[in-house]
This record gives sequence, C-alpha cells and structure tokens, in this order.
Amino acid sequence: MSWNVNGIRSVDKKEALKWIDEDNIDFLGIQETKSQIEQIPESIFNKIYKNLTGSQSAIKGRSGTALFSDIDLSFECTCPKVDILDEGRINEIHFEINGKDIALLNVYFPNGQSKEERLVYKMEFYDRFLDHCEALKKDGKSIIVCGDVNTAHHPIDLARPKANEKTSGFLPIEREWMDKFISHGYIDTFRHINPTKTDSYSWWSYRAGARGNNVGWRIDYFYVSDDLQDMIHDAYILSDVMGSDHCPIVLELKL
Repeated sequence: MSWNVNGIRSVDKKEALKWIDEDNIDFLGIQETKSQIEQIPESIFNKIYKNLTGSQSAIKGRSGTALFSDIDLSFECTCPKVDILDEGRINEIHFEINGKDIALLNVYFPNGQSKEERLVYKMEFYDRFLDHCEALKKDGKSIIVCGDVNTAHHPIDLARPKANEKTSGFLPIEREWMDKFISHGYIDTFRHINPTKTDSYSWWSYRAGARGNNVGWRIDYFYVSDDLQDMIHDAYILSDVMGSDHCPIVLELKL
C-alpha cells in the first residue's frame, strides 16, 4: 500500500491508520510524513513491522517518507544521487522473493506549482529517477515504484483536464516524461487492471468541497517493470479512506 498522509503525526492523532492492523499489508509506503524519522509515532498502528526505512528533509517539517516492510532486506538507502537537495523524498529497499531480485522505491516526487524553479527541479528529479531505475535494471533488479508522482498522466486521470492544461501536474512536459518512463518498460498497474475506469482519483483539493464532489486527480501510482507484468493480480484506490487530502492506493502481486 502507498499513501501520502500529508503529515504522519496529524494522521496519528486522527487514528486514521488503525485499520491497517486488519489488512495483510506486506509493504507500506508513506509519503509527506512532515517529520524527522524519530518523530514517526509508534502508535500509528498496532502491527509491528520488521523494518522501517525512513528519509527526512534537511528542512524540518517538510516532505519525508517512510517505508514499512515485513521481509528480510538485502539493501536500503535514501537515493542521495536522485534526491540531491536532501528533501527526504525516497526510500529504496532490495529483497529477494520467489527467485526475483526486487528493488522497491517509495517516492514523494516534487511539486512544480510554486514557481518556475521548482518545475525545473521537478523535471530534473524525474530524469535522475529514471536513470537510477534503469541502472537498477541493468544490475538485474525487478522494479516496483510507489508514491505521489504529482502528475496526472492522461485526461482520464483528473476531473477537469481542460481547465488544468496550464497547471503544473498536468503540463505537457510533465505528461511527456510519464510517457517516456512507461516507454522504458514500466507499467502503470492501475491502468493495466482498469484501462478505461473513470472518476478514480487519489487526491482532492481541500477547497470548494472537491472531495465530496469527486473533483480529483490521480497522481499516486504503483509502477512495476514489465518483467513483473504477469504477477500483477490487482491494483485499486481506497477512496473511502479519510485522514489526508490523498487516499491510499494498493497493488497486489502474485510473487
């Protein structure tokens, strides 16, 4: 499961993660923790995961990611060659299961809306990330990527595409990078399972009752490298789960 919680301590106070104890979730990727690693509450759920791989921003209270896992790991890092500003945006873990050597990356990609410099940085981050994934594949890794990509890929992925053609998050340059990413052999698992499903979003503005009216964007994704295609069992969005302006997304693999 992957979820941008928009502040993990806030979600903890709302007890918005307690339901996870009832689900069989082997990997839980959280973005935008807005906390240092030691500030991640132990009380967020009762389940005890074997591993916590965290990243934190050099500027306190911003970004931050956390990846909980229940399997033996062979490697973990925060990808400093991609997250060059040390904003706490990536967790990377490696593990082996059923003969597959897998690299799983939990990522909070930059938002490009604040100013032109941040859009430039977002596109540079995208390119560094793709280069990193390609290097992992050359090393024999199968790839799983989860997180908040901060871009809706196609018009079907947001409620009002025409009105947002000049908004970062749906700019041609951002969408073209997603085309490029997929052309390198990565699968958008939700669209693989639900190629024509409409009105399926993972983020809603807090303004003007957007969530109640389902005026949203699908900007959270699970990607897998194409060698894992036959293992994709299901991919879906938990749009009824509250606690953040995003909702969780889930990928089920038959490994």
